[in-house]
Amino acid sequence: MNRAFASKLARRAFYIVIALLILTYITTRAFTHIDLALYGYMVGTLTFIGGFLYRFSAWAERPPTNIIIKKGLKLLFRKSTPATTVDHLAVYKFIWNRGWYRALQHVFLGWGCLLSAAVTFPLVFGWMYFTMEENGYYHVVGFGIDLMRVKADGFIAFLFYNALNITAFMVIAGVCMALYRRIKNMQARAEQTVIYDFMPLYMLLFISVTGLALTFSNIFLHGFAHPVISIIHQFSVIVTLIYLPFGKLAHIPFRPMSVLARNYREHYSEQAPKACRCCNNTFVSVEQSNDVIDVLKQNDINFKTPEGYHLAELCLPCRRKYRMARFTGIQTHMVQVKEANQNAKG
Repeated sequence: MNRAFASKLARRAFYIVIALLILTYITTRAFTHIDLALYGYMVGTLTFIGGFLYRFSAWAERPPTNIIIKKGLKLLFRKSTPATTVDHLAVYKFIWNRGWYRALQHVFLGWGCLLSAAVTFPLVFGWMYFTMEENGYYHVVGFGIDLMRVKADGFIAFLFYNALNITAFMVIAGVCMALYRRIKNMQARAEQTVIYDFMPLYMLLFISVTGLALTFSNIFLHGFAHPVISIIHQFSVIVTLIYLPFGKLAHIPFRPMSVLARNYREHYSEQAPKACRCCNNTFVSVEQSNDVIDVLKQNDINFKTPEGYHLAELCLPCRRKYRMARFTGIQTHMVQVKEANQNAKG
């Protein structure tokens, strides 16, 4: 079977598309509940999956990433994993340390995009749809199973109708906060670029505004210009899905990998510590030091010193001293004197 595909990437893409096709066949009851109005979104989603697979495979096959993923998956059932998952993926605790403004901005953008995807993708592939009874009740069908029965004019139905409107307002709020910061903050202005930093925000803003325009047209304009707005909105979503794996927004689907990295760092920091070959101070675990050496070896990078040990076996202060020794010819890394800021915080 491996010889049937040009690469591992092609094989993975084929398996995922087949799995989506089978799942859609089952959940739509043999394709009887496919909404052809969402056909463009389906094509855009499949294109996004292909692009994401390409980007993720290229990233995951790098030796450092490969080690983190393999060892992180083995540590997935650590006791700390639920708390780490909440901190990194739900409340963005690591960003709150940088200030409430940036954290709130990421909450609006992150959750707005995630909730929009959670609503859109099941509808696009027919994993969720609604059937109406004559007595004013909706049946919510998920994966081919009748999940719940709700009143068409009830509060739960209202949330279903307006889920994407709510997430659109969240995204607009997050985008506006991000744009304001990028315009006012001097450091952000010095580091940002139009294509990499501003364009993703404009694309999210355009999607949200055109999505709200559809609702506005239906409620206040009795459907006026709805077909035109629908095509514009669909086009903006498809373009964004194609762009997403290759731009700044790619860190949204990549973010779960941070849980694996945190598990790796926490687990091995509890193991036997590695003593620096110069000053004998411990700085990382033996496992982490060996992983760094293995990764450099895979990349044909050899940092062996004349004394016979690897540069990764030195703590950061001694490593800096060693670099100075290579430039000056003076064995500064062998001098048992601490740097003035060696134990500084921050």
